[in-house]
Amino acid sequence: MTDTNKWMIDPEDAALLLIDHQSGLLQLVRDLEYTVLRNNVTMLAKVAHLFGIPTVATASVPDGPNGPILPEIQQGNPDAVYVPRVGPINAWDHRPFVEAVENTGRRTLLIAGCLTSICMSFPTLKALAEGYKVFCIVDASGNHSAMATDLTIARVTQAGGMPIDAFAVMSELMGTWARPEAEQFAKIMVDHVVPAYGALIESFGTAQEAAKAGA
Repeated sequence: MTDTNKWMIDPEDAALLLIDHQSGLLQLVRDLEYTVLRNNVTMLAKVAHLFGIPTVATASVPDGPNGPILPEIQQGNPDAVYVPRVGPINAWDHRPFVEAVENTGRRTLLIAGCLTSICMSFPTLKALAEGYKVFCIVDASGNHSAMATDLTIARVTQAGGMPIDAFAVMSELMGTWARPEAEQFAKIMVDHVVPAYGALIESFGTAQEAAKAGA
């Protein structure tokens, strides 16, 4: 019998890796709107913090042209471990970064990186080779062309990585609305993913109040 859980994210085993979301590198992105990418990264940082998912962020030469890491990452997730690096293009070639990942004790990695074909895919391929389960968060990455993204998705998928979008990550971690943090999840959703959902919540609340008033 097929173990369907192997295709799903186990929140108790997951760690979030945010790689090279830097102000300079984001200027190179052409396959996603800048605001969409930034919102998705911010949302993931907040969700990971809310859910207690260990988070490791890294930046390549942050004092150089790549620019500093997005401040929203640590604003939304003050517990995130930040590992700057100078030299290695592939974050997985930087031992302090790998040690930070190993220190989480988690074997399921949720990886997003800018650029997709380099900063997301290179660490994904090495982590897969070391036996990690990897989910590649495509719309929290960002690339210099749509073609490059298509090629990268094909490459990581053939290696065993699982492409996913940020909203799906959030929903899979959340699992159920019947949880104490449901309202906090809903706020993150409205603020960063589906603003129109806020109108749905408002209309439902108004209807509920009207029904009580008429009772």
